[in-house]
Amino acid sequence: MTKKTIRLLMPQWQGGNNPHYSFGAELLAWLAPDNDQPLIHVPVQAYDGTPLENENGVNGRKQLLEQLEAAQHIIHAHKPDRIVMFGGDCLVEQAPFAYLNERYDGELGLIWIDAHSDLVRYAGYDNGHTLPLGNLLGEGDEEFAKHVKIPLKPENVFIAGLATPTEEETNVISKELQRLGVAPTEPDTEVIQRLGIRTAGTKELMTSTESIKKWIKESNIKYLAIHLDLDVLDPKAFRSLLFANPEAPYHFSPAGTMQLRQLLHLMKELSEVTDVVGLGITEHMPWDAIHLKHLLEEIPILNK
Repeated sequence: MTKKTIRLLMPQWQGGNNPHYSFGAELLAWLAPDNDQPLIHVPVQAYDGTPLENENGVNGRKQLLEQLEAAQHIIHAHKPDRIVMFGGDCLVEQAPFAYLNERYDGELGLIWIDAHSDLVRYAGYDNGHTLPLGNLLGEGDEEFAKHVKIPLKPENVFIAGLATPTEEETNVISKELQRLGVAPTEPDTEVIQRLGIRTAGTKELMTSTESIKKWIKESNIKYLAIHLDLDVLDPKAFRSLLFANPEAPYHFSPAGTMQLRQLLHLMKELSEVTDVVGLGITEHMPWDAIHLKHLLEEIPILNK
C-alpha cells in the first residue's frame, strides 16, 4: 500500500530569535528535489521589526505555541504516514515527530543528528530551539511538552554528532557566556545520563556507525524519524550555518564537525536498515544569499 507523504514548510524564526531562519527555510524547500509530495505552508508570524518578548523564560512563547498548534492542526487534517519538515529553527520538529509517534503507537525511533542535544533551557539563553527534544520526551518546557500526547521513549532516541568543544572553543564559549550573563552549566548531560539516551560524536561515527545500527536492532526500531540540524556540519566546509556568519561569528556553543559526505553516508545507511517515516531539516542560514538579497533590495532600479 502506498504511504501518504506530505512536506511542510515552516519558516519559523522565533525559536532561534533570528529572522534569517525564515529565508533559510524557504530556500531549503526550493532546493529540495521536486516530486508529487504536496508542500504545505505552516503559517508563521513574519518578523516586523518588533523584538520578541521574554514570556516566562522563552522568547516569543505565545507566537511559538500558536505556530505549534497551527502545525498540529494541518498534520492531523492530512493524517499522513510520512512527514518531511523544512525549517526554520529546531522547534519546528515538535509537531511532526509527536504526531508520528502517535501514528506508530508510541514506538517511533528518533535519531537527532545535531551538534547540540536540544534537551533543556540554558539559564540566560531563552530561545525555544534549545528545547524540542526535551519536549518530545516529556521534559523540556511544561507548556510545550503538554502538546505531546505520547512522549517518545528515551530508549528509542539516539543523538548523533554531538559536538565536543576544543580547549580553544571552551575558552571562547566561557567568555561569551560571561558576557551574556549565562551560567556555564551542562544540564543536558544530566538528562542524557538520567534517561539513558545513547549518543555518538562525529569522530566516532567517522570510524563506524555500528553504535547506531546496534541501537536500531536492540530497540527494535521499525519506524524512524530523522532530525537534521545543519549545525552538525563543519562551518569551514559548509558555510550556510549560524556559526559561519562572516560579520559576527557565533560563539555561544561549539560548532559541528561533520562533513557532507559523512552525513550523506549516514542518511543512506539509516534508510537501508529501517523505514524512515519522518525527516526534518532545520537551521539553514545561507549567508551569501541573505547578504545578496539585502544588496538587491538597495539597488534603485530594482525598487522602482
